[in-house]
Amino acid sequence: MKRLLLVLSIGLSSASLLGQDSTSAEAKPWKKGAVLGLNFSQTYLDNWQGGGQSAISGTALVNLFANYKKDKWTWDNSFDGAYGLTRIGDNAVFQKTDDRIEINSKLGHTTPVANTFWTAMFTFRTQWDAGYDYGSTPSPLISDPFAPAYILLGLGIDYKPSEGFSAYISPMTSKTTVVDNQRLADAGAFGVEGATFDALGVKTADGKQIRYEVGGFVKVQYTKEVLKNVKLSTRADFFSNYLNNPQNIDINWETLIAMKINDFLSASITTNLIYDDDVKVELDRNDDDVVDGKGPRTQFKEVFSLGIQYQF
Repeated sequence: MKRLLLVLSIGLSSASLLGQDSTSAEAKPWKKGAVLGLNFSQTYLDNWQGGGQSAISGTALVNLFANYKKDKWTWDNSFDGAYGLTRIGDNAVFQKTDDRIEINSKLGHTTPVANTFWTAMFTFRTQWDAGYDYGSTPSPLISDPFAPAYILLGLGIDYKPSEGFSAYISPMTSKTTVVDNQRLADAGAFGVEGATFDALGVKTADGKQIRYEVGGFVKVQYTKEVLKNVKLSTRADFFSNYLNNPQNIDINWETLIAMKINDFLSASITTNLIYDDDVKVELDRNDDDVVDGKGPRTQFKEVFSLGIQYQF
C-alpha cells in the first residue's frame, strides 16, 4: 500500500506540474499536456425476451506529459494510467477490464550529430489492483500491484528529427522484474525463479521476487494530431536479453487515439500488444478444453471508451 501511494503521489505531482502557468519565464522551456477521461456505460434488462443480462462498466484514463528543452538539454516525462471495472448480471462481482501504471523519463544532451542526444532513460510499469483468472472457479490470483512491476534503466542515443517523434537506442539496458507477492513468486510467475519443493511437496526454498536482465533496448515514440481534434500517440518498446535467448525479443506496444467531440465529450481507443518470452500462459494444444502445458504467447488488449474527457 505504501508503494502504491508513492506511485499515486508521482501521478498527482505530474498533474500539478501540468497545471503550472505556462506564461511565466521559468515555464517557457516546458511543453505540457494531458488527456483525462472518465467513461461509464449501463444496461438494465427486466423480463427482456430478446435475452441478455444487465451490465454496468466504467473506465478512468490519465495521460500526462511534461517535456523540457533548453540549450543543449532535453527532458521528456510522461505518466499513463488507466483503470476499468465491469459487472455483468445482477449477482456477479465487478471484474477488472483495464489496469495500467506507466512512468517514462528521458534526460538528454546534444551530440555533435544533428537531432541526436546522449540520453539516460527510466521506465516503470505496474498496475493498481489485483487481477484474477475469471475463467476458472474459484478465480485464482494471477497478478497484483508490484507483481509484476518492471523497471528499465539505460544509456543510449535518442534521435529526434521532428517534434512528436523520437527513436531511442540503448546497447546497454538493465531490466528488473519485481514480483512482490510470495505466492506468485513461488509459482515462478512473470519469469522469476520459482520455489523449490522436496519429494513430499514441502517447500524448501522461497521463489525469487526479483529477476535481473541486461540487454539491448529500443523505444520508438510518435505523437501527432492526425486529423482535427484527433490525436494519435503510440509507443513501442523492444528488449533483447543478452544472456538468455537474445533472439526472443520482448515487445510492448501501446497506442492511444483520442477523439474530441466537444469541450468535454470525447472518445478514445487504446490498444496494448505484449510479447514476453519469460511470461508463460496455460495452453490447450489439443483444443480439448484441457490445459496440457505452458508457454509464451502474444497478449493483446483493446479498450474503446466514450464519455467525459478533457484534453489540454
